[in-house]
Amino acid sequence: MALDKSEVEKIAHLARLRVSEAESDEVANRITDILTLIDQMQSVDTDSVEPLAHPLDVVQRLRKDKVTETDQREKLQALAPDTQDGLFLVPVVIE
Repeated sequence: MALDKSEVEKIAHLARLRVSEAESDEVANRITDILTLIDQMQSVDTDSVEPLAHPLDVVQRLRKDKVTETDQREKLQALAPDTQDGLFLVPVVIE
């Protein structure tokens, strides 16, 4: 798909870009090259290709799932202004 000067002017107007007459041929050629590349990429058969979650084949190292701190609920709730049934009570913000 090749662009001409009038289409470049329309695109430049919509994008609020100032493109001079001297630049319009170069811009048209570059946009045409980009659209040609997109057409080439869309023509590739990707039906048998699995989608990637990440472009690199890396594995995240995970730590062991073990308790590292003791339960301090009662100690911390003793400092709270108001608690009930093991929960912190706070003032109503939205009515």
